[in-house]
Amino acid sequence: MPDVSTNRVTGLVPLDVVRPLSGLEFIKGLSEGQFPRPPIAALMDFEPVEVERGRVVFAATPDERHYNPLGSVHGGYISTLLDSCMGCAVHTHLEAGQSFTSLELKVNFIRRVSAETGPVRAEGRVIHVGGQIATAEGRLVDASGRLLAHGTTTCLIFRLPERPSEARKAE
Repeated sequence: MPDVSTNRVTGLVPLDVVRPLSGLEFIKGLSEGQFPRPPIAALMDFEPVEVERGRVVFAATPDERHYNPLGSVHGGYISTLLDSCMGCAVHTHLEAGQSFTSLELKVNFIRRVSAETGPVRAEGRVIHVGGQIATAEGRLVDASGRLLAHGTTTCLIFRLPERPSEARKAE
């Protein structure tokens, strides 16, 4: 297991730890507890439960903390689950030293989600990975397999900076 001294404020894994790992190694490391949960996963209480090349599944249980003013789970929560599973599916295709960012996200909400919905699974699958652009699709389903939402993403693939000073220059 790599030495993971995370940023105490954010819990982020340092780039020096991430850079030598393939995307699949890193995402599997998250799933297996070798690395701390990313801040968004801790905040929204979801976790990876299945990881393979080109496919990642997150599990979550939405509750009242995730409600909008109308008394159902906010679309941002659903979109975050889909964005995360699709992006991580893309990440599993990346080589050591590569990363990605979402360029576009499209989500279709099919059914109302509430605390009564119970556990959900967000499954992301890669559609295409090229030199700079990748696409993926995702599905959010309840415990019975009923479709709650689905989406697609387009991601930009790029090289991680070699040194922290290069990261600051890019900002």
